[in-house]
Amino acid sequence: MPEPKKKIKVLVCDDHAISRAGLAGVLEAEPDITVVGEAIDGQDAIQKAAELCPDVIIMDLLMPRCDGMEATISIKQRFRDMKIIILTISEREEHLFQALRFGADGYLSKDSSIAEIVQAVRGVAEGKVMLSPPFATRLVAGLREDSNQPSISKREMQVLQLLGEGLTNVEIAERLFISESTVRTYLRRLLEKLHLRNRSEAVVYALHHHFNHVERRNNP
Repeated sequence: MPEPKKKIKVLVCDDHAISRAGLAGVLEAEPDITVVGEAIDGQDAIQKAAELCPDVIIMDLLMPRCDGMEATISIKQRFRDMKIIILTISEREEHLFQALRFGADGYLSKDSSIAEIVQAVRGVAEGKVMLSPPFATRLVAGLREDSNQPSISKREMQVLQLLGEGLTNVEIAERLFISESTVRTYLRRLLEKLHLRNRSEAVVYALHHHFNHVERRNNP
């Protein structure tokens, strides 16, 4: 018999107890998701990320003592592969840009439905970058064209295009008939050539330069 699919381990971080418990409850009801813990602020999230090793952290942005941005920076420095979704009421563009620059894998509004949040959890767990459509639109509008475009090879262009479509490294490798390690090499070169810091910024770059579209929260 095939082994049962591994559940996605989620840590929920929010300073409001009712919001935290409500979100944890609905996520726990999903057959492929398990909530391994809850955190009351960013400092608590940093500690529990180390203790519980979640696959995905849903992080409130505005919290006392240590906010979600500080926690994201600290966690990403220590646990690069741990996925973080910012869930916020903030509409400030600088928060969006900062979160992605510091390595956030998703950025959703607190107006998102449960179904949309669940989809985002599954998406980032697969290596995708998940943005609410309004945030994706603002992100593109806020970016400026670079007049000195770097030289990108045809294969690097293909990787960037598939990255913009929301594909994971494994999916890109399968599509281009190359190894996953080769995909990582192309991605590293793209980050260097385009002066980008991480995969999230590469997806944003692909979106801004019309390489199809990023995975949206309301896709079927």
